[in-house]
Amino acid sequence: MKSTSEVTKTLFSPLARLGMLCLIFAAASCSKSDDAQPSSAIKIKLSSSATLGNYLTDGDGNALYFFSTDVAGQNTCTGGCATVWPIYFQDGLTAEMLGTGLTLSDFATITAAAGKQLTYKGWPLYYYAPNGTREPANQTTGEAVGGVWFVAKPDYTIMIAKTQLKGLDGNNYKGDYTLGDGAVAFFSDAEGRTIYTFTVDKKNKNNFTNGDGAHDANWPIYAETLASIPSVLDKTKFGTIDVSGVKQMTYKGWPLYYFGHDAVRGDTKGVSVPSPGIWPVAIKDAEDAPEN
Repeated sequence: MKSTSEVTKTLFSPLARLGMLCLIFAAASCSKSDDAQPSSAIKIKLSSSATLGNYLTDGDGNALYFFSTDVAGQNTCTGGCATVWPIYFQDGLTAEMLGTGLTLSDFATITAAAGKQLTYKGWPLYYYAPNGTREPANQTTGEAVGGVWFVAKPDYTIMIAKTQLKGLDGNNYKGDYTLGDGAVAFFSDAEGRTIYTFTVDKKNKNNFTNGDGAHDANWPIYAETLASIPSVLDKTKFGTIDVSGVKQMTYKGWPLYYFGHDAVRGDTKGVSVPSPGIWPVAIKDAEDAPEN
């Protein structure tokens, strides 16, 4: 059995001291790697509002916004608009710069007149700066400005787009489906794909879908579970109906559809098929669908 002096010599030998230092260093390294990422490293995150739910902000809590007329994925806010709505950009964005609930693949970069701009799910991102002064953190005073500016949210089921209606026939249409120019506000999905109604349908009754794949692919039903919508819309006006075992979303009783030949975000080709106004874009102020 070793004496007390022998044990002491062993504990404080150079080799033992080196081993202890290595253990201390390893523990410190593990502790550092296990710590939560510093908040200063987060450049885009989700904040929450009692009325609006979750929405995107920069790392300091400044709200980010979508512009309805950007439905095609490009910045359409120029001139004086660009002063009130400065573009948002974060260079070299990585997954580590994103807060919980955000995915890097949902972000991209475009080039606007004022420079590079970040997009989220295809929508360019902006700050709000009324009178040239950016709104403070944790405020959302830009929500619903002009009926076309909305906080950027991760879970929009319905968005409001605003652009020129252009049919599959190549003609421009006004909101009454006569030939002519002028932007029209209508519903799109979160990625800017146009949503339509069918004038032949009745209240909560789909009169188009018949179960034939080739036929139904022309006007696929809009089958989503309602999550977030712009604050100018009334959630109680939305519902669902069962169509061949699938839940189709409705608005004011009108079943909602895509058009199978809309190739890119912002396309409105369906407005001229088979003739103008038979398949109108879904709009906020639509009349209630007629009873069966």
